[in-house]
Amino acid sequence: MNSSPGPQSGHRVFLLRLVLILAVLAVWELLARWKIIDTFFMSQPTAILLDMVDAFRSGEIIPHIVVTLKEALAGLLIGTIAGILSALFLEKMDVAARILDPIIMAFYGIPKLALGPIFILWFGLGIESKIFLAALMVYFLVLFNAYAGFKNVDQSLVNAVKLMGARNRQIMLKVVLPSSIPWMLAGIKAGLGAALLGAVVGEYIGANSGLGWMVEYAGGMYDIARVFTCIIVLMLLMAALNSALGVFERRLLKWRPAVE
Repeated sequence: MNSSPGPQSGHRVFLLRLVLILAVLAVWELLARWKIIDTFFMSQPTAILLDMVDAFRSGEIIPHIVVTLKEALAGLLIGTIAGILSALFLEKMDVAARILDPIIMAFYGIPKLALGPIFILWFGLGIESKIFLAALMVYFLVLFNAYAGFKNVDQSLVNAVKLMGARNRQIMLKVVLPSSIPWMLAGIKAGLGAALLGAVVGEYIGANSGLGWMVEYAGGMYDIARVFTCIIVLMLLMAALNSALGVFERRLLKWRPAVE
């Protein structure tokens, strides 16, 4: 029996999700109108909607979205490549993996927010420092997932291919990498949010453009509606990027049998 949800179930989930969001917004709006919450600190949905329309109509927010997307996607690409290559090296060099494991975990435990000022000092206020911070946040997530994927490859399958005369390069390309793709995609999916977070944090610490800079500037001007506008745009960007990655994942893994 096929246990995957059908189209009707998917539509029902979407409608329930939409109803929940609208209900939260309605309660928020009513509490603001009834003066139960202070709009100076919380704003209200209608004010945020008007501010968002104004920000897009004037074109003010679009260049900042482009900057943040460039930083996040560049960081995601660099961090993913570096993480996969590092995982391959550690999987092949077991002694190096044992030596470097505590060192990698120590670096991973450093709060990335604390490194932001250092990167800005090294690379300046431009896009480079934000890309580096985003790449660093992605790197560890992809590294851990890719390394786990390489270690969990079915050794009986590898041995069978070896008996058929396959070389190490063929084993890597035909067995190890395809078997590890789901693990790597899981790391990339987690790294997507980390890349966006790294870019925004870098902009918040020091920048002259980007959505993080807009949040910091609007907060300093007590423009709470603009702060929420930027937050909602970031949420929508994350949702769109995650959906695009989901489509890519389904196409890349279409060879896998469906779960029954």
